[in-house]
Amino acid sequence: QLQEQVMNDTTAKYLAPENCVSLNVPAVNNPIWGNISPSIRTQEVKMQKILKLLASGITAFARSIDGKDMTDEQQDVLALFCNVQFEINCFKKSAIRPTLNPKFAGLCKTSSTPPPTLPFGDNLPK
Repeated sequence: QLQEQVMNDTTAKYLAPENCVSLNVPAVNNPIWGNISPSIRTQEVKMQKILKLLASGITAFARSIDGKDMTDEQQDVLALFCNVQFEINCFKKSAIRPTLNPKFAGLCKTSSTPPPTLPFGDNLPK
């Protein structure tokens, strides 16, 4: 396990590129954050930390390879890690879903559309 400072310094070197929005670690929308239990908040913060580490690892790996001459194994590694990122984001939503008012539960459904900046969409009041 890396020391906290080493981990922070390392992840700071490998921020996701601006054109890779799916690697950004979304925070929970403020209105939802205010209505979830402390245990779910704690879990969410831990999951955000994991996602940040994973995004930095994906970014570091992607920078370390030549995009023109990627091997099948390198492509598979990127695809698998990006899928882990997607699955963790889905898990985060499913953990929060039971704590929401049922009329808002649809916000937690998995979507094939490009990821929003916030996990429950950028236009929550809509």
